[in-house]
Amino acid sequence: MQLLTLGVNHHTAPLAIREQVAFGPEKLVQALHELTQSQRVSEAAILSTCNRTELYCNTPSPESVTQWLADFHHIERRELAPYLYALPREKAAQHAFRVAAGLDSMVLGETQILGQLKQAVQTAEEAGTLGLLLHKLFQRTFSVAKEVRTSTEIGANSVSMAAASVRLAERIFPSIKEQACLFIGAGEMIELCITHFAAQHPRRMTVANRTTERARPLAERFGADVISLTALSDELPEYDIIITSTASPLPILGKGLLERAIKQRRHRPIFIVDLAVPRDVEAEVSDMNDVFLYTVDDLGQVVQEGMDSRVAQVAQAEAIIETSVEHFVHWMEGRELVPVIRSLRDGAERHRRHEIEKAEKALARGEDPRAVLDAMSHALANKLLHAPTHALNHASRAERDQFARLISQLYGLHQE
Repeated sequence: MQLLTLGVNHHTAPLAIREQVAFGPEKLVQALHELTQSQRVSEAAILSTCNRTELYCNTPSPESVTQWLADFHHIERRELAPYLYALPREKAAQHAFRVAAGLDSMVLGETQILGQLKQAVQTAEEAGTLGLLLHKLFQRTFSVAKEVRTSTEIGANSVSMAAASVRLAERIFPSIKEQACLFIGAGEMIELCITHFAAQHPRRMTVANRTTERARPLAERFGADVISLTALSDELPEYDIIITSTASPLPILGKGLLERAIKQRRHRPIFIVDLAVPRDVEAEVSDMNDVFLYTVDDLGQVVQEGMDSRVAQVAQAEAIIETSVEHFVHWMEGRELVPVIRSLRDGAERHRRHEIEKAEKALARGEDPRAVLDAMSHALANKLLHAPTHALNHASRAERDQFARLISQLYGLHQE
């Protein structure tokens, strides 16, 4: 079993790189099939969020997985390589446990990543790309995450991306109650954001989505309006705060669109938080004087607030993870011995069947049953002991003592 985690995250790669290797939901199943069918990969799961893209694989060839990732996203491998981490065996398990527990997140102790990891596993399972190794890894991963959450206060005082967005908005505007808020998208991140902003009672809230039917239940829960993305060019000037998080492969808000909106607003500022990867807002928008644009990476300083109270819990969480890694590696090593154990048992079974057949023939000829059993037991014992005895007799002087100790240990012998 060759466990591997390969990926990039907010620690190793800037947003410009992360968005190039992100997997949209519509491409995930295709990617899983391509990875397991065309490469030396027998199992695979892909985790793709705003902060990370990670491939969890059962493969003996990290190089082929790296090349596949570059090829799939049409990126030169040499451009991607400086930002990648490739973690084998116990390091891969440790990483999965830390990610699920919120120890590797931009927001220390946040819980959203656990749900995202569970969704990634479910997608891989439905695609048929999970096997024994990854099933066991993720089963243990979710168990470790639960233990960390219940045994520590790692999530205490955690500031989510959604809460950080509200804090930033409060630095721009004297009061959110006087502002109109537009939420672009209808996924989990937008739901979290609209929940936090609704608590501030803005004067107006609207949800924009490609399909208004999907956005309507979310909007109705918070008394918000619903518009289609096609209406953005006309509606955009009406909003002071824009939060966007879609799975669009291309930007939704371009510089030209926002320049027209600012002009119609007579240069009243617009506050934008782009939580999407790839980005929903063109990077050039950050150069505009009357637009305050923040990406997921820009929120880092805000989410660090309250960090001290959580850092104290990290050591306890890491100890739980370290023990769990040892148990998982022990299981992996045990599984690696299965072919040897199976071969040993198969050999013993062949000897047993052969001696049973000889004994049955002897009994059929009328020979004494006691003598037949005695001969069968001697023959079986000789065959089972032949290999270790032969190895010991033919061992070199340097090997003999080691072989003797090993055979004594295997057979429970007590040497005088």
